[in-house]
Amino acid sequence: MPALERHYRFWPEKMPHTLTYPETSLYFNLEVTAARFPSKIASIFYGTALTYRDLKHQVDALAGYLQKHCGVKRGDRVLLYMQNSPQFVIGYYAILRADAMVVPVNPMNLAAELAHYVDDAEAKVALIGQELYSNAAPHLSPGRLAHLVVAAYSDHATEPTDLNVPEVVRAPRQALAGDGVTLWSDALAAGDEPGPHLAGPDDYCVMPYTSGTTGNPKGCIHTHRTVMNTTMAGALWFGVIPDGVILGSLPLFHVTGMQGSLNQPIFWGSTVVHTLRWDRNTAAELIRRYKVTAWTSISTMAIDFLANPDLGQYDLSSLKRIGGGGAAMPEAVAQKLREVTGLDYIEGYGLSETMAPTHINPPQRPKLQCLGIPIFGTDSRIVNPDTLVELGPGEVGEIVSHGGQIFLGYWKNPQATAQAFIEIEGKSFFRTGDLARYDEDGYFFMVDRLKRMINAAGFKVWPAEVESIMYHHPDILEACVIGTQDAHRGETVKACVVLKADRRGQVSEAAIIDWCRANMAAYKYPRIVEFMETLPKSGTGKVQWRALQARENQLSN
Repeated sequence: MPALERHYRFWPEKMPHTLTYPETSLYFNLEVTAARFPSKIASIFYGTALTYRDLKHQVDALAGYLQKHCGVKRGDRVLLYMQNSPQFVIGYYAILRADAMVVPVNPMNLAAELAHYVDDAEAKVALIGQELYSNAAPHLSPGRLAHLVVAAYSDHATEPTDLNVPEVVRAPRQALAGDGVTLWSDALAAGDEPGPHLAGPDDYCVMPYTSGTTGNPKGCIHTHRTVMNTTMAGALWFGVIPDGVILGSLPLFHVTGMQGSLNQPIFWGSTVVHTLRWDRNTAAELIRRYKVTAWTSISTMAIDFLANPDLGQYDLSSLKRIGGGGAAMPEAVAQKLREVTGLDYIEGYGLSETMAPTHINPPQRPKLQCLGIPIFGTDSRIVNPDTLVELGPGEVGEIVSHGGQIFLGYWKNPQATAQAFIEIEGKSFFRTGDLARYDEDGYFFMVDRLKRMINAAGFKVWPAEVESIMYHHPDILEACVIGTQDAHRGETVKACVVLKADRRGQVSEAAIIDWCRANMAAYKYPRIVEFMETLPKSGTGKVQWRALQARENQLSN
C-alpha cells in the first residue's frame, strides 16, 4: 500500500480525509459563537464565570482602546505576556479584533529575555499581567515599547470559592501608573468602539517563538488561515461539541494550549475551566465540580495527577477524552490512567511552526508512545536528513510535513526560512528536525532529535540559548549545556562549566545554579552544574557537545 494512504485504514470513523476551511479571520469565530450562544459560559476561572456575550464585549472594548489610544494598526505585533486567565483570552482576541498580530510570550521569561521579543517583533504595545510589570517596565522607552496595558487576575476571580486560588490571582489590583502605563480595567472602562474589522485569512494572526539551535528564539509567522486549520481540524478529530467542558491546564502561550484550550473551544462554543498554574488537587476538583469532559495534558502533569494519594476521592467519570503531546507518555502511566479513568491517552505531535498537530492518534485505535497519523490534508514523509531521499516503513529519518497548518516562515530570518523547507513532487515540505519512523500501519514514532534540543517536562530548551545567557556570568570561561535524565521531568538541563582560572575553587556549583535561576526562565535554567578543566573540542575549535552528551547518557544508564 502507498505510504501516503496506509494510515487511512485506521482513520476516525465517518470523517473525510480533507476539510474545507472558513475563509474568515479567527476573530469572526468569536463573533459567530457570541451571536449563537450569548448566555453560554465561555470561561470559568476559580469559580467566576464569563459568558460569550461578555467575552466579546470586553474583547471589542479592549480592541477599541488598542486602536484609539495605543495606535495599533493592521499587521502590528502586540506582545501578550501573562499567565492563563480570562484576560489572556480577552487580550488574544482583542489583538486580532484590532487587525494586529498576537506575539505570545512565556510568562516565565525574565526582563533580559523579554528584550529579544520586544526588539525582534518590533512591538510597541504589550498586554501584561501585573506580576510581570517589573520585567516589562524597563522596556518602556521611545522607539521601543510605548504602551503597557496591565491586568490584575483578581478582576476575573470575584466569586467566593473554596478552591486553592494562587496568590497571584488573589492579589488586588495595583495602582500602577506612569507614561505609557494603563490599567486593564481603565482600558475597558474607556468604552472605545473598534473600527471595521479588516483582517482576512491571509493577514498576520499569531507569532509564537521557537528557540533555535544557534542563538535567539525565532518568530513563527502564522496567518488566520494557518491557525484556522488546526483550530477546526483538531476539534473535529475528537468530536468537540458546544456542550463540552475543557480543563485548560496547559499554558495558553504555547500552541498546544492555545489551540486546545482557546481557539478550538471558541470556534465550537465550548466552556473552558482555566487554571493559572498546575495543581493536581485543584485539577481533580475542577473535573469533579464542572463535569469536565476533555483534558489535554503533558506526561509530567499526568504523572503528578496519578501520584495524588487523594485521587480516589474525586469523581472523574465525566471525562470522555484525555490526550496530549510534548513528550512520550510512559506505558505504565498510560495504563494507570486507563485504570483510573477508563480512557486511552491519545498522543499527538506538532510544533510551533505547525500550530500544534500534524499528527494525532486515531481515538478508536491509538498506539502507545506514538506520534499518531497525519491529520486532515497533511502529507508527512520520512526522508534521509543528509540526502533528502524518501525512506520507507521502519526506516529512521527526518519528519517532513506539507499541509495547511504550516507556517509562512521565520520572522525577519529568510536564511532560516529557506533552510526549513524542501520540495518533494512539486510541494513544499517543512523540515521538522525530528527523527522518526513509521510502521506498516502508517503510524509515526519518535526516535531522536536531529536538532540539539532538551525536552524538560514538555518545554523545549535549546542549549545554545542557555549557553548564551551563561556567558554573561563574570566567572564563566566556557559552558556547554546538555540534557540528562530526570525521574520527574523526563529530561533536565545540565551545564558543563569551565571557570576562569582565578575563580576556580572560589565559586560553587550551587552559586552558578542560583545565578542561572535569577537570569532565565525556570524551565530552562540548569539544575545540575559540573565543573570541568576543559571542554572537548574539534580540530576547528568547536565544542564537541555530542561527546559530552554521549558521556552523560552512558553515566545515566
